[in-house]
Amino acid sequence: MRTLTIASLFSLIAMPAFAADYNAAMESYLETSIRNWAQTPVLVEAIANQNSETSGMSQADVDALDLQWRAEVGTDQSALISDVLSNDAADFLRTQIEASGGRITEIFIMDAQGLNVAASGTTSDMWQGDEAKFQMTYSVGSDAVHFGEVELDESSRRYQAQISLTIVDAETGAAIGAMTVGVDADSLM
Repeated sequence: MRTLTIASLFSLIAMPAFAADYNAAMESYLETSIRNWAQTPVLVEAIANQNSETSGMSQADVDALDLQWRAEVGTDQSALISDVLSNDAADFLRTQIEASGGRITEIFIMDAQGLNVAASGTTSDMWQGDEAKFQMTYSVGSDAVHFGEVELDESSRRYQAQISLTIVDAETGAAIGAMTVGVDADSLM
């Protein structure tokens, strides 16, 4: 019993170091492999265009879109999902995944409401506004970054960590949306 307690204690002590290693690895990957394309005009323009359409939406409207999205996942009736997956920004995101050599598992961008604008693949829901990836970036400001925990992602079915950051208007520097990049957890270490 005593060895179990001591072993448990050592594993608990090691956990913060493990998390710190992942955070350092995510920070490094963000700076060396994501920042150079995160503010690309095709992404900024797609977000700005959708913001002009969604800026007056009520929470009920946002919830209705999210419900529609969830109902479309896995069906042939997926007009809303198709709009998010079939645009120039989504094509650009898929190009970044390809260029990553398997390190990036998914990417999606969100508007000022937290709604998906473009995605490399189908996400489990459309509204990200109630999640830390949006709340800890767009809502915080233009330089905000959020590193998620390593977990099994429903959409990509891989263990990944999510790196999220605010997307800004190049002319004003104002936050206009956010981007989340899923990174294969094994490739970080």
